[in-house]
Amino acid sequence: MKHSPLVQRLIEGFTVLPGVGPRSAQRMTYWLLERNREGGGRLAAALEAAMQGVKHCSCCRNFAEDELCPVCADQRRDQSQVCIVASPADVLAIEQSGEYKGRYFVLMGHLSPIDGIGPEEIGLNLLERQLDAISELILATGTTVEGEATAHYIQEMVRGTNITISRIAQGVPMGGDLEYVDGATLAQALKSRRSL
Repeated sequence: MKHSPLVQRLIEGFTVLPGVGPRSAQRMTYWLLERNREGGGRLAAALEAAMQGVKHCSCCRNFAEDELCPVCADQRRDQSQVCIVASPADVLAIEQSGEYKGRYFVLMGHLSPIDGIGPEEIGLNLLERQLDAISELILATGTTVEGEATAHYIQEMVRGTNITISRIAQGVPMGGDLEYVDGATLAQALKSRRSL
């Protein structure tokens, strides 16, 4: 059985989401059409509004509806301290800690020459133009090969400046038992130990 063109387009539309294959997309489509057309309408309106109204902050590249995101627009934050993260989800995670009071720079990915993602694709040219106003960079990229390569590239980019550069600590989670922590994490925790 073939779907009608509109149903098929909706199924194909859902498959653009990560982790959603044709079967899941078909289930979501059928559920909306059978049981929640009102919710489907709200979803469609929210998607349309977000696709039209959300852009990137001109300063940090995070998602924003105005020229500046709320963090960059907040003058109470330390404008000279910048935490570099891979995604908006990372900003949210750090903000939920309540500890960081500086700005962010959102890469929207990592360097990956194999995938054609170079410095300009992750906004490092914009970051470079901002270096004069920055006194400290905190690297909060992941520990993947791409995350480490990106951190190394940024370190090289600021070499020779007066900018303090640091990397967030990585290792054993709070409340974690050592027996459940993998070897690579333990190795990193031992290498990153500090004096008390």
